[in-house]
Amino acid sequence: MVSIEASRLARNGRDWHTLLEFCALVGTLIVDEDGVYDPRHPNDRLLLGMKGTMSEMELSLFRQRSLEALKQKARRGELFLNVAVGYVKAQRDRIEKDPDRRIQEGIALVFAKFAELQTIRQVHLWMRQERLPLPAVTCGAEGRSVTWKLPVYNTLHHILTNPIYAGAYAFGRSGSRVTIEAGRKRVVRGFRKDRSAWEALILDHHESYIDWAEFERNQRLISDNANGQSFMSRGSVRRGGALLAGLLRCGHCGRKLHVAYSGTRGDVGRYHCRGGHLNHGGDRCVSFGGLRIDQAVGAEVIARLQPLGIEAATAAVAARQAEHAEKLRQIELALEQARYEAARARRQYDAVDPDNRLVAGELERRWNDRLLAAQALQDERDALAARPQATLSAAEREHLLSLGADVERAWHSPAPRRRRASGSSAR
Repeated sequence: MVSIEASRLARNGRDWHTLLEFCALVGTLIVDEDGVYDPRHPNDRLLLGMKGTMSEMELSLFRQRSLEALKQKARRGELFLNVAVGYVKAQRDRIEKDPDRRIQEGIALVFAKFAELQTIRQVHLWMRQERLPLPAVTCGAEGRSVTWKLPVYNTLHHILTNPIYAGAYAFGRSGSRVTIEAGRKRVVRGFRKDRSAWEALILDHHESYIDWAEFERNQRLISDNANGQSFMSRGSVRRGGALLAGLLRCGHCGRKLHVAYSGTRGDVGRYHCRGGHLNHGGDRCVSFGGLRIDQAVGAEVIARLQPLGIEAATAAVAARQAEHAEKLRQIELALEQARYEAARARRQYDAVDPDNRLVAGELERRWNDRLLAAQALQDERDALAARPQATLSAAEREHLLSLGADVERAWHSPAPRRRRASGSSAR
């Protein structure tokens, strides 16, 4: 075997020594620019082993220096392997908000609705119900491009948990683990690290969509909404009429109390803790009816909310009207972009030689597609603008304001009880 540097054929020292063992068995000589070696001779084999070890060390140093250079650049906030949607690279070491106003308002809408609805799932359901798309980055032969499509849960979770939207530069949020399975090495990538283990975190690094304080509040709320992820997490709202579901903990073992419903209509709640019994076979901790404690806590809540009743009722009226305006605004932005795409397709069609039908025919088809898309958005916009807003009548508005003035009557009215029982409202 003849090679300039045979040890570079090996990925590690084990492969190199396996190669030497095989050559010794079949009597193959190894030749490089320094000499001829016979792996069957101990001295030649010792020299070849040292060369392989030195080569492996050299490759390891190259890899270590390259990774350390990347980490140093990340600690300066200058390393961008990819850029999240809503931002673009201004220079090689700097990012800024995407100048597209529709993209900016689409991202801002996600944070506004999460502040209102308090759960990612409710934001997801609302955007799917209203048919409001979000921007998504795709990388193809033409480079980075933005497409619009209806969001999925993971898209919203990524936007709400990514610190880049809070103006922070973060690097090293995920890592890899090495495990042994069936006697072979297996690398698992993509597991999330704790914030203390991140390689770099630089606040106020670039222009943000929300401030850092709001980002941290969102993370706490998302963590509290997760069921079974943390011992002290509150958990998301569950179906049932119990007021304190997910909020009470056992005074003996510290576990979260569960709620069981009974009665003729299945609406009488009872709080109980059986964690120690189920997990360790011990005695049951506590169990008590929920009627009196719900009434006592409800009375305290009413006493605290009574001064804010009118303000809450006015905010409810304004929120109902704002949803219509938000959807209309998103459609208008989409219509503006569709008109631009149609005008651009027309300019491309006008610039081509009309005798070249192979090209002109394709450009004409693209122009027609853009016109149809713009017309569809125009029709949707006109239909939404012509649709009467779901405004309250004078009697309904007066009734809502009267409930705001009398919080106790609003608390005990049938509609709020149905909302609590269905689990549709967030705490």
